[in-house]
Amino acid sequence: MSEMNHIPVVDLSKSKTHRMEEAMNVVNGLENVGLLYVDNIKDFDFDKLMTCCRWVFNQSDDVKNNILKKLWNNSNKNVYRGYFPVIESQASRKEGFDFGKDIDWSTASVSPENWFYEESVWPKEDGKFPFKQFLQDLYGTMHETAMEILRLAAVGLGIEEHSFTDMFSYQPCSTFRLLHYPPWIDGPPDNARTEDGRLMTTPDHTDSGFLTLLATFSFQGLEYVTPNGNWMPVKPRPNSLVINIGDLFSHMVGGRFKATRHRVIDIGIDRFSVPFFLEPNYDREVGFNLIERSAGEDVSSCEKYGPWVNAQMARKGFYEFVSLPKF
Repeated sequence: MSEMNHIPVVDLSKSKTHRMEEAMNVVNGLENVGLLYVDNIKDFDFDKLMTCCRWVFNQSDDVKNNILKKLWNNSNKNVYRGYFPVIESQASRKEGFDFGKDIDWSTASVSPENWFYEESVWPKEDGKFPFKQFLQDLYGTMHETAMEILRLAAVGLGIEEHSFTDMFSYQPCSTFRLLHYPPWIDGPPDNARTEDGRLMTTPDHTDSGFLTLLATFSFQGLEYVTPNGNWMPVKPRPNSLVINIGDLFSHMVGGRFKATRHRVIDIGIDRFSVPFFLEPNYDREVGFNLIERSAGEDVSSCEKYGPWVNAQMARKGFYEFVSLPKF
């Protein structure tokens, strides 16, 4: 059996009736591969999500300009949420649209200058397609799917079921992102090539946050590093999400789960994907081992998520997050 077929499949329709079996699938994937397929997610409409991608990225430059991040349109106020364009000099060849869950500022415990909680901006709609409402509803589905995966991970580890989920119970910073990768036409930078000369639209990296849920639709192009150190394709699986963990989750279980290195190869046609980046509250303490805490060990920490992830973002240098203001 080839390495690419070793990504475990978690069937959420069996997560109650065959809970331990599915829990062990989660732990197996996160410990040994760093990836999971997740099938049978309730109320998930992949076709409508694909329509959202095509709808927003086919909008006119004027519509996109109205939701463009301030870095590219100084008249706009949004610095973290909204639209970012393809930058021809960048090895990461993509345009994207980011949004989050808006918080109630009358009860918020964070600074209004904290752009992690910036109000989402939305393209103007013509009433023919419910872009905003569909995505806001799907945000909730993505969040709950992530919570179930974390509950299963805890069950599979033999610890209390909610050991991981309470980090996300209050004002998480999670980001939902729609992505379009146009193929290279000419002039890619040198760092857009793989070791064997193929073109990439996203170079090798790990995600910074806790858990990533990714819709790849039926597109090829996503590759990951196997435990043996080889690059392998993630085979498209219809109507499924791909899950990988980020640096934070690996950090908070002492490296027991693997933050998966991955990249995207140019497939010669327009490619779309949709990641949901699960992130805790900005002020949540993250400098301890969650498994040790579940065993009753003293794991007090003063390291908070916001400063931790800011340092990660600065180190990795993702172009869509450069020049973010201090607060």
